[in-house]
Amino acid sequence: MSTTAEAVQQTQVDSGRKVHLIIERQANPESEPYWEEFEVPYRPGMNVIACLMEIQRNPVNKKGEPVAPVTWEMNCLEEVCGACTMVINNKPRQACSALVDKLQQPIRIRPMRTFPVVRDLVVDRSRMFDALKRIKAWIPIDGTYDLGPGPRMSSEEQQVAYELSRCFTCGACVEACPNVNDKSSFIGPFAISQARLFNMHPTGKMNKEERLQALMGEGGIFECGNAQNCVEVCPKGIPLTTSIAAMNRQVTYRAIGAWLRK
Repeated sequence: MSTTAEAVQQTQVDSGRKVHLIIERQANPESEPYWEEFEVPYRPGMNVIACLMEIQRNPVNKKGEPVAPVTWEMNCLEEVCGACTMVINNKPRQACSALVDKLQQPIRIRPMRTFPVVRDLVVDRSRMFDALKRIKAWIPIDGTYDLGPGPRMSSEEQQVAYELSRCFTCGACVEACPNVNDKSSFIGPFAISQARLFNMHPTGKMNKEERLQALMGEGGIFECGNAQNCVEVCPKGIPLTTSIAAMNRQVTYRAIGAWLRK
């Protein structure tokens, strides 16, 4: 059988197959959430984003009722931007890399509830970016003139820094962490890991004390309960618990040093 004939036969086999989705929806930040069911045509290799796009093209629920299209965010579709993070079958993950063939149906989708819901699956992740500002997650450069190549890092340090730099603020670790909630100001595991990254950098060390001071304050590293949920859901396999342990040591040494100086 030719490749074309096989493709036609596969299309015919899959033509009657449906993907069953149950999506938690919310019209606006003040309204109550509710669940709505959808069925979309199945295609081999489709991901959750493809399912949401089918609903957008034909916004009709499983009962056959016309509804408002489901709202969500996406950008790169390559598990790089983190915009499409949502909770899929009770696990925070990126919808672009969540393949239908590997998911149990019905596929239950809801927004990350650690963050304020804007509408449907769209959430406001401002608290993550505020946390990055708090720990000064950047390399300070004074002026626009050429500063030269800067100090060198060993290959071992470069490898560790590369692993930590893969964080793309998707929010999965924050959603999975039991210590991040509306009653807590905990900055989250990703911010602690980023503080480690910039404290390792030869130039970033200039602000090391400020980062440690931020981690010692309210909502800092001492509010981590070491549940280790974060490292389980990180899509990039970033060693978050290792970073938390490393920053715990740095913060402890700083606290002991400050006490001895007194």
